[in-house]
Amino acid sequence: MGASLSSYDPLQIQKSELFSTLLDKEMDFAVSHAGMIQLRRGETLFSAGDRAAHFYMLLKGAIRIYKTGDGREEELARFTPGDAIGDFDFARNARYDANAEAVEDSVLAIFPDRGLSMEQLALEDPYIISRILLNAIVMITGRIKSTRKVIVENMSWVQELHRRAYEDPGTGLWKQTFLTDEINRILEKPTALIMLKPERFKILVDSRGHSAGDEAMVKIALILKKMSRRAGQSWPLRFKSNEVGFLINRCDPARAEQIARELRQAVAALSPVPPREGIPAFPFSAVVSWAVWPQDDPVWESLFQGNYSLLLETWRAGSGIAHYRKTAPGFA
Repeated sequence: MGASLSSYDPLQIQKSELFSTLLDKEMDFAVSHAGMIQLRRGETLFSAGDRAAHFYMLLKGAIRIYKTGDGREEELARFTPGDAIGDFDFARNARYDANAEAVEDSVLAIFPDRGLSMEQLALEDPYIISRILLNAIVMITGRIKSTRKVIVENMSWVQELHRRAYEDPGTGLWKQTFLTDEINRILEKPTALIMLKPERFKILVDSRGHSAGDEAMVKIALILKKMSRRAGQSWPLRFKSNEVGFLINRCDPARAEQIARELRQAVAALSPVPPREGIPAFPFSAVVSWAVWPQDDPVWESLFQGNYSLLLETWRAGSGIAHYRKTAPGFA
């Protein structure tokens, strides 16, 4: 519900970045076109999707910002007297992406007052409104700079979070989500995609347990990491379950095939899992498929899916190494 400005302290609004540089007469204009609203506990100030057509400053009470989705509610922030609410969205003339409601009976200053718009005020005094809008631009720029400064000052921390978000915890390899999210940034002609799938892996897990399978994947991951360091600009990856491989930039077909063969040989050279209690030793072997973008397929998504399908076909056939080409995939 609305309220008069008779008891409203104009000094409160002067504390806002949006009005802090206005001269006395300009501030008088802003205050005369501002208003005051009162909300009972539980009443809504704005909802997600509403246009941010007003600037709010909390004078009394408390306001919470929250989001809803998937049957859940998440509180994002809580404001106390003296805080500006929605100023960043108002400055950008954006739509709110969250809801705001009163946690307790609250009083807020509002600019422009309800029933007014910035377009109407611009017709009345374009100079003052342009000053307010300039302050809004300065405010946005300042916050962006502050955010960038925080990122720069914490770059190593940000990089560590980035790495952890994409790192497979079991092997330390990059997850497939890393490839999905970053491929457009890291693709550089020619790029080789090499995939590997261990053979008879189910026998190892069924006879010796999942821990034996985990240990085997760690050993294979160490091979991938070592070869990746030698290959230069490359990323050792874990795709699905026990399917792993590389992405290697500036790698022509001849070199890609050589690396694919070396990878398969390195896995075969791993020390067998020793026999125990009537269970025979388990020697390692693997199948490999490889392709080079854009030579073998100019569409990355198609190349990835084609190479992965060929890996599974090769694994089922036990054929060793396969080279994916869009027109004529063939076994080697």
